[in-house]
Amino acid sequence: MPWRIEDIDLSKIDRMAAAADEDLLLLLCASSFIESGSDLYAANLSEYFNDDPEVSGWLNGHWEHEELQHGRALRAYIAHVWPEFDWEKAFANFFAEYRLTCSIEEFEKSRALEMVARCVVETGTATLYRAINELSSEPVLKQLTDNIRTDEVRHYKNFYRFFKKYNEVEGKGRFAVLGALARRVMEIKSEDSEIALRHAFETRYPERAGDKEYFRQKCARVNALVRRNLSADMCVKMLLKPLDLPARISPGVHYPLAKITQHVFFR
Repeated sequence: MPWRIEDIDLSKIDRMAAAADEDLLLLLCASSFIESGSDLYAANLSEYFNDDPEVSGWLNGHWEHEELQHGRALRAYIAHVWPEFDWEKAFANFFAEYRLTCSIEEFEKSRALEMVARCVVETGTATLYRAINELSSEPVLKQLTDNIRTDEVRHYKNFYRFFKKYNEVEGKGRFAVLGALARRVMEIKSEDSEIALRHAFETRYPERAGDKEYFRQKCARVNALVRRNLSADMCVKMLLKPLDLPARISPGVHYPLAKITQHVFFR
């Protein structure tokens, strides 16, 4: 492990500063749910790549453990700030729905393109945790999110390396890669974050459960928090990398893609 949750002094959390931003805490709850469900996705990925010891070994020996630590760390942070929040109940409700979206049948049909999809996920999480780090003034959360962001960037680099490895054999062109990028970007927006935020919301505000309009307003505020601190430039650079665009073309597509990315990821 590059870092350990035991090395972070949670007693130094400025609870008053942290508790003042409920929208941010809802986002942290949602993130903790997704990270804590990583073992299911890791098992599916490991099965998909089971005849490649390099990939399955890294997934089982490194990626899964680091992702689960992210979930434990965020859960521990929430417990210090919101001790009354029933995290176990909220996570159980989330996972019962989320697990239905995580099956091998949902994977890309090509191994190279599945690695592209994983690059999209790591791009989104790295961008998210960088944004949280920028918007938060609470020191422990800044330390925690910087650790997680660094992990996610490293994970991206590994998935990108595996994409290059498989694509040397499969020879997927830019249109195929772009299709995989677009599909996974839209899935992130429509499934994972919405499911996680909804279960965090319903557990925190049980009296508002089922109030779709209030939930929509909450989601808008949460997304606005991130959007104000979103590094679209970093996000687009990571997304464009698997396309391997010629240097003379890349600057011309960078700006419109940055705007599209900002709209899709955090509209």
